[in-house]
Amino acid sequence: MITVEGLISEIKQRVETYNHNDYPLPNRQINTYDLLESRNQILAEDIVSPFAIPRQNLSAMDGYAIAKNSKLAADTVIDIVGESQAGSPYTGDIKAGQGIRIFTGAVVPDSCDTVIMQENTNFAAIRDTIDKSQPYAITLSQTAKCDDNIRKQGEEIETGETVLLKGKRLNPADISLLANLGVDKVAVYKPLIVGVLATGDELVPIGNELESLAQIYNSNTPTLKSLLSDLPVDIHDYGIIADDLDQTIAAVTQSMQECDVLISTAGVSVGDYDFLTTVIEQLGKINHYKVAMKPGKPFVFGELTRNLAKPVLYFGLPGNPLSTVVGTLQFVIPALWQMAGADLQERPMQLTLSATLENDIKKSAGRTDFQRGILSQDEAGNFQVESFTKQQSHRIKQLSHANCFIVLAQDSGNLSAGENVQVQPFPWLNH
Repeated sequence: MITVEGLISEIKQRVETYNHNDYPLPNRQINTYDLLESRNQILAEDIVSPFAIPRQNLSAMDGYAIAKNSKLAADTVIDIVGESQAGSPYTGDIKAGQGIRIFTGAVVPDSCDTVIMQENTNFAAIRDTIDKSQPYAITLSQTAKCDDNIRKQGEEIETGETVLLKGKRLNPADISLLANLGVDKVAVYKPLIVGVLATGDELVPIGNELESLAQIYNSNTPTLKSLLSDLPVDIHDYGIIADDLDQTIAAVTQSMQECDVLISTAGVSVGDYDFLTTVIEQLGKINHYKVAMKPGKPFVFGELTRNLAKPVLYFGLPGNPLSTVVGTLQFVIPALWQMAGADLQERPMQLTLSATLENDIKKSAGRTDFQRGILSQDEAGNFQVESFTKQQSHRIKQLSHANCFIVLAQDSGNLSAGENVQVQPFPWLNH
């Protein structure tokens, strides 16, 4: 069996080859999205700023813009001859020894080179005695410096500057940046088409009635769709496939002709009615089968190639709902972000932190173990984690009540309370 780390590395290398040779990013279709619909899409072109930010010199404070060559020492008297507001700049002449009232974000006239904070003048003492429609005088209460409190034209972004590179996964901060530049549409890579299917005679779609005690609801497909909902993918649902070789071949054949990626749940073990591994070998190849982890050992990574211009990468997940979640988080989601064209630094991080174990844990060496736990933080900011006593992989309520995976190394055995362990908080808790 391949290790978890080994499988992650193998998938990453295969996807890199896929993106360069099988389905090169430069050759992919580019879609135009409205800015507000572009979150989590992958930029297909660099974004260049059409103008400078700020577009002109702006005041960083409420106060007074002082003319060039004016004295800036404490007790200097400045004649105030006008006012500049955001959106309503002052257009008159300003001479040395003069200034204008100015507000945060307002244009600083070209004839001014300093903004004095209102608090550094005697304005508070005289404000009730002046008529701002007429010139009046203020006195500086402390020495100022030339260029103080001015946001210089182009100091953040220059005209023609590349502000976002292709391969960027667009997030709300990027949307804010682009909106400030007046960009209302962006060019992104066409979303990957991801096919999902479930196998098993016992499965019933949610919304239908269970007609016998032998039936269960198909929970894996809704789980997969939810886990993949933030990715730049279009999901094609091929439903539930019966435990029948011919039907399995037909479903996989259809999906491989329509999709870039196929993800299945169940049917990848070695039972008499598990046909998916046989079908994948007939229509392509299996790169890896079985990974040294618990839960989720019968994980299949392969590709479908028969009569295709480019391979369809295949991920076969076990039928157990917990195994579906673990395999999707560890292997499938990172691979899909990479396939979608996201640069390395743009792929969501799998946050791992160290925590103190609050109870004893039983574990056998030989596989990396993903145990469900409750992560918390004490008043000093230290992390601690409590593992559920029962860790059977069929316990679906337990997964809902947990907030993290406790990741126990492949060669580790039993652990005692007080030891440090590695913990992965569930990614949906950060949304």
